Amino acid sequence: MVVAMADSHVQEEQNRVSNTPSAVRKLNFPSDPRMAGGASNTGSPPFAAPVGSRDGGDRFIPRRSDGVRDLSNYNHLSAEPQTLILDADTSPAKQDYRNTLRDTILPPQDGDDKVLALRQPFSHLTSPLSPSASASRYVGSPMSPSSRLYSSSPSSPSSPTVSSPKKKRPTRFIPKSPDKILDAPDLVDDYYLNLLDWSPSNILAVALGQSVFLWNASTGATHKLLETTGAGNIVTSLSWSNGSTLAVGTHSAEIQLWDVAANVETRRMGGHLSRVASLAWGSNSLLSSGSRDSMIVNHDTRSQQHQIAVLEGHLQEVCGLQWSPQGGQLASGGNDNLLNLWEARVNRSPRLSIERHCAAVKALAWCPFLHNVLASGGGTADRKICLWNTGNGTCLNEVDTKSQVCAIQWSVHDREFVSSHGFTHNQLILWRYLGEGRVQKITELTGHQARVLHMAKSPDGTTVVSAAADETLRFWRIFGSPTRSAAKLKDEQACRSLLGTNCIR
Repeated sequence: MVVAMADSHVQEEQNRVSNTPSAVRKLNFPSDPRMAGGASNTGSPPFAAPVGSRDGGDRFIPRRSDGVRDLSNYNHLSAEPQTLILDADTSPAKQDYRNTLRDTILPPQDGDDKVLALRQPFSHLTSPLSPSASASRYVGSPMSPSSRLYSSSPSSPSSPTVSSPKKKRPTRFIPKSPDKILDAPDLVDDYYLNLLDWSPSNILAVALGQSVFLWNASTGATHKLLETTGAGNIVTSLSWSNGSTLAVGTHSAEIQLWDVAANVETRRMGGHLSRVASLAWGSNSLLSSGSRDSMIVNHDTRSQQHQIAVLEGHLQEVCGLQWSPQGGQLASGGNDNLLNLWEARVNRSPRLSIERHCAAVKALAWCPFLHNVLASGGGTADRKICLWNTGNGTCLNEVDTKSQVCAIQWSVHDREFVSSHGFTHNQLILWRYLGEGRVQKITELTGHQARVLHMAKSPDGTTVVSAAADETLRFWRIFGSPTRSAAKLKDEQACRSLLGTNCIR
C-alpha cells in the first residue's frame, strides 16, 4: 500500500510538470565556457538535464554537506580501530569493557541508548573530523559515536576532548610588617658571628653579649640560660641539635653543650685556638665548629675523645657552616672569600673549593626540595647570591642584590627563600625559585634600622625571625603554610595593627 501511494505521488508530480507552460519551464541561464561542447546562451542550466527528456523531469543532483564529507573521512581514517572493536564483540569480558568505556567517555543519557538525545550542538567543540554543527542540527538525524563525542558537554569532567581549564594558584598574602618585635639589647654587631637559632621544640635562643637567653614562642616566656665568665668572653655562636641540646661557642675558643630541658651544662669541648664563630650539627652526635684559626673540627659528642677530624681548607676565619639535609655534605664559607664543600667520609681536603665570591662567605643554605643545590651569599664587596650544583661545582645563577648578604633561609612549603642584608639597604628580600637556578624577586621587607645580621626559621616553617644591629628581633610570617589560607593570614595581620614591643630579657 505504501508503494502504491508513492507511485501515485510520482505520477501526479510528472503530470504537473508536463502541464506547466513551456514559458515557465524554460529558464534562461548565461552561457558557461566551462561546459563541454560550448553551450549556447539559451541552454539548460549547468549540470541539469534538458526539459522534456525521456525521464520526464529535471535530474535530481544530491549535494553532500561538509559534515557528511567530514564524517566519511573520519570513518575512513578510523576504519581499522572500528574493525578491532567489532572483532572484540565475541568476548563478553571485552564487551563489558566497551560498555564501561562508553559510559565513562560519552555523556550520560536517560532511557534507551537507541533513542537520540535532543541537545544543542556545541559549535566551538566541532573537530575537523567531526560532523559539522549544521548537520547535527536536525532532530532525528543519525548521530554517530564521533558526533556524540564532539557534542558532549564541555563541563563534563569525563570528556576527553575538552581539557579543563588549569586552576590559577591563589595569590598568597605576604605581610609587609613584622608579626612581632622583641628588643635585644647588647646584641653584638659583628658580621662573622652566628648568634641566633630556633629549636625544633619552638624555643628561640639568642646571644646578648656574654649571656644566652631563651624565648618560648609557644608561651612567650623568657629566661636566661647562661652567662660566660671572664672579661670580654662573649658568646660567638649558637646551634640547636634535633633534640634539646644547645651548642654554644665562645670567644675563649670553648664549646659548651647545654641540656635545655634540664637547664644544665653537660660538657665542654676544646680544639680551637681562637673564637668559635660558627657551629653546625650533622646529626644528634656529630657537631662541626669553625673558628678564627681557619680550622674546622668535627666532634663526636658521645665520645670522651670528641675530636674526630680536623678540616684544613681555609686561610682565614670560618664564618659560615652548614650540613646538607641528607648529612653527606658540609659547606663552609670563610673570610678568605672561599666556599668549600666537604664529604662526610673524606676529612683530608675539600672535595670542591670555589673562588667565586669577592668578599666573605657567611650566608649558606641548602635547598630542602632539590638535592645538591646550595645558596651562598657574599659580603659588602660582593653583594651576590649564588646558586650552586654541588655535584659538579657549577654555578647555576648569580644575582646581584646591591647589599651585603648576611643570611639565607629556604621555605619548606614553597619554592622560595628569603635573604637578609646589611649595607646599604638593611632589608629582607623574598625570592621565588623558578628552577634551573633562575630566581624572581617577590617583595622586599623593611623596618630594621641597621644591617640584618642573623635569621632563623620557626619549626612549622611559616615564620622567619631576623636579628639586626639595631638590637631588635622581628618576626615575619612570610612563608606559606599548608594549613592556613591567605584570607586567614590577612585577617590575623589586620588584628595586629597596633603591635606591641617586648624585651627578650
